[in-house]
Amino acid sequence: MEADLLQRRAQAEVEGWIGEIEGIDLTLAFLCAKRDETQRRAQRPTLHLGIPARRRPKASE
Repeated sequence: MEADLLQRRAQAEVEGWIGEIEGIDLTLAFLCAKRDETQRRAQRPTLHLGIPARRRPKASE
């Protein structure tokens, strides 16, 4: 995805599409931020909540 955006940005520069360049730069910034967030979350330890045990029915007397 990033490679495609960089290729589109290079084409936009050649064509002189200023608005397109700004839009692609913004998208690349969001993509980079999302990738960084994903990497940070992957490094956080997981919290084991456990699976609740089933309650056994009470024996009838």
